[in-house]
Amino acid sequence: MDILVNLEKLNSHVRKVLVPFSQAMIALHGDNLKSISLYGSAVGEDFIPKKSNVNLLLVMERIDPPDLKKSLKLINQGRKKGIVPLLLTVEHIKSSTDTFPIEFLEMKESYSLIYGKDILGELEVKGRNVRLQCEQQLKGGLIRLYQVYLEIGMKEKRIRSLLVNSLTSLIPIFRSLLRLKGKALPVKKRDIISDLEREFTVNGALFLKVLEMKEGKKVKDNLEKLFGDYLEEVEKLCIICDRMEL
Repeated sequence: MDILVNLEKLNSHVRKVLVPFSQAMIALHGDNLKSISLYGSAVGEDFIPKKSNVNLLLVMERIDPPDLKKSLKLINQGRKKGIVPLLLTVEHIKSSTDTFPIEFLEMKESYSLIYGKDILGELEVKGRNVRLQCEQQLKGGLIRLYQVYLEIGMKEKRIRSLLVNSLTSLIPIFRSLLRLKGKALPVKKRDIISDLEREFTVNGALFLKVLEMKEGKKVKDNLEKLFGDYLEEVEKLCIICDRMEL
């Protein structure tokens, strides 16, 4: 266990499932495995044992079919315990910060190195790439809202699901918009929405209603109006993002 680091900072449940999995991966891949980092909710206070995922970034020198094949059994065992591994090569990460800037920043801002080289800590992500991905995600999300609505109409259960799934995908974008403003980044979704409203004068109360739907609370608003207002706010964010100067 002495080759693993920062274990004392972890939730006891996370440590219990992470340590044997990490040790087995190191034994399996040897020098080809360069780094293991824990990221996401398992690093912070929001982790819920047996409900939240234990997200692991495993950085390899190479990933060939034989490397994948010999990992199958161990990774399947890990998944049963809530471990969600992401395997990437060193070169893939270094060449992809312009393609997936938000994903790497989200990892970088909430991670703990467990083994090997601190590759996430060394990453540099440029603001212009973050803004571009925000715009792509917002506009892509808006198109999806249009398309799915045309497929399902005003079927209440499916519209609720559509709104909840949309907001879930947009929360990291909201954080990144705040990041581009140079603001301290809140962790809780309600705080993210409140800060977004304050910085960009959007209808935060509307997004909070959808968040309440996600949390299983009853929202008595007219669903058709709620959906229309939601579209309007996402459209507004698309324009704001397009015109943002860094």
